[in-house]
Amino acid sequence: DAPPTVPTADFGLNEFRQRACETVHYVADYLENIGQRKVFPEILPGYLAPLIPEEAPEYPDSWEDIMKDVERVIMPGMTHWHHPRFHAYFPAGTSGPSICADILTDGLGCIGFTWASSPACTELEVVMMDWVARILRLPDFFLSGGTGGGVIQGSASESTLVALFGARNRSIKAYQDENPTASAYEAVAKLVGYYSDQAHSSVERAGLISMLRLKPIQSNERHEMTGEALEKSVLEDINNGLIPFFCTATLGTTGCCAFDHLKEIGQVCEKYNIWLHVDAAYAGSSFICPEYRPLLSGIEHAMSFVFNPHKWLLINFDCSCVWYKDVDWVIKSFNVEPAYLKHRHQGKVPDFRHWHIPLGRKFRSLKLWFVFRHFGVEALRNYIRNHINLAKYFESLMRADKRFEIVHDVTMAVVCFRLMKNNDLTRQLYQEIENDGRIHLTPSEFHHPEPVFFIRFAVCYHSANVDHIRYAFGVICELTTRLLRRPSVTLSQESF
Repeated sequence: DAPPTVPTADFGLNEFRQRACETVHYVADYLENIGQRKVFPEILPGYLAPLIPEEAPEYPDSWEDIMKDVERVIMPGMTHWHHPRFHAYFPAGTSGPSICADILTDGLGCIGFTWASSPACTELEVVMMDWVARILRLPDFFLSGGTGGGVIQGSASESTLVALFGARNRSIKAYQDENPTASAYEAVAKLVGYYSDQAHSSVERAGLISMLRLKPIQSNERHEMTGEALEKSVLEDINNGLIPFFCTATLGTTGCCAFDHLKEIGQVCEKYNIWLHVDAAYAGSSFICPEYRPLLSGIEHAMSFVFNPHKWLLINFDCSCVWYKDVDWVIKSFNVEPAYLKHRHQGKVPDFRHWHIPLGRKFRSLKLWFVFRHFGVEALRNYIRNHINLAKYFESLMRADKRFEIVHDVTMAVVCFRLMKNNDLTRQLYQEIENDGRIHLTPSEFHHPEPVFFIRFAVCYHSANVDHIRYAFGVICELTTRLLRRPSVTLSQESF
């Protein structure tokens, strides 16, 4: 006998059409009127739990009540990343075509771990990664069809970890070729990798996760890692019986958007057979502009390269693009072949489950396809140019006011400044900005050649214009004047 019919969770297609349209209108209204909200929430940790029941409902709530609770429960705790007064961190990309592509991705619902699990998911990703590589004018060895190729990850952090595993396997193989009786563990104990002291925290975390020895290289007075400093550390480690195997060069550091000396570093890595991984998570998008492509000079020495279109190419999170010169080293890190994942076309097409840590993967390449086709590359170039021009304008306003100091060259759309060359005053100003709440910025600091606390101003809003920059500068000036008028503020001679 057939089993009895029981009521199940149901969301019919007619209801889906209605509710999806309502949700799209809600998102459109949110983005259209986002400037009327406070950019940063005025809540304390733990605000949310008292607003909702302790247990999930046994029976359905109405859709209307669910959407009301988005405003009542969720919105009070949102930092609005697409707000015109959001100048913190780096941009978080968004656009209509990207959002629509994500809707389509979720609607199709494929899990593209192998070619057979969804051929279009794999094949569009191969083509899109070649599109992007050609737009960036990456070396041909990163293109599909040879030993290399590209894949979309969730974040640059994942990409760095995977590249580290590939470098590890490559060095283990080389060590065992020279020492046939040696174990992999003996080889790993000798490995040492390098990164700038200004590199993203994900590089250090990759070392912790993998239990591989990674050493920070002190950057120069401009906060850039140089080939000379790298080679000095490499030679010291070789003399101590270690094997240099991996180096991350950063183009556009998180703290101040500094650029490591890629060409010099690449030559050192080639000389000592070190896997060079290039992290351009934020600044990489700018390389689609011919005038910024020279910043990528030296990429021909890289074994892997990553940047995040979800930061600065109008593409929603998550979409991190990484390329490998010889992807076999990565595949060997993750290659497990259970029978249920095999298919008759294996070896003829990539199975991206071998290219990263997760098995399941979304159809992320649809976002690239939609955005590139809808806008065209030239519009994306102009979008980036506009952000950089606005950052230069903000820099000029800062330089015209003698109270402020620009602490690092403005190359991209990030401006780093402090007040009166004074760390304590700059900290107080940052706190004033946060307490005021009209604009949202983030701080950073240098530890050498002397301690410097500074404030980062990033152009993030997708439709940013001169008025937004003037407004932010006006708020900063107003709060600075108020701060300096306080009787408790005393300025030493060295503050000027």
